[in-house]
Amino acid sequence: MTSLTLQQLIPVIQTAVGPVILISGVGLLLLSMTNRFGRVVDRSRLLARELPQAGTPEREQLAVQLGILYRRAKIIRLAIILATTSVLLAGLVIISLFLAALLHLEAALLVTICFILCMASLIGSLAVFLLDLQVSLTALRVELTQAGFNGE
Repeated sequence: MTSLTLQQLIPVIQTAVGPVILISGVGLLLLSMTNRFGRVVDRSRLLARELPQAGTPEREQLAVQLGILYRRAKIIRLAIILATTSVLLAGLVIISLFLAALLHLEAALLVTICFILCMASLIGSLAVFLLDLQVSLTALRVELTQAGFNGE
């Protein structure tokens, strides 16, 4: 293993800055997603506590709402998994860049594959997050209809 001079290390650090910024941005996205997940879980627990005391019509409404919330929780979990995978792959890109420079290896293919997978995971996460937004709007429509509001 040979050591790198500062002159050789600076371009590697400059190249690694992009994935580091990506990690920071996805971290904020993950914060938003985990907060959303927490709200869905909290709402589900609240409705589940109301279920045993509810009468038949209310019970059916609560069951529908709980079904939608459970679906949303699974969707948000998938978005979180994909975003986390994106961050892990960005970290792998950074490590690969440094190891390639340190060990004088050609790692262009590994870096390229990891970066493409990183971006694909991020795109998948955002697409699934949009799906959750659509499902949450559907849930709101169901709740408003049950309350007698027709949305017009």
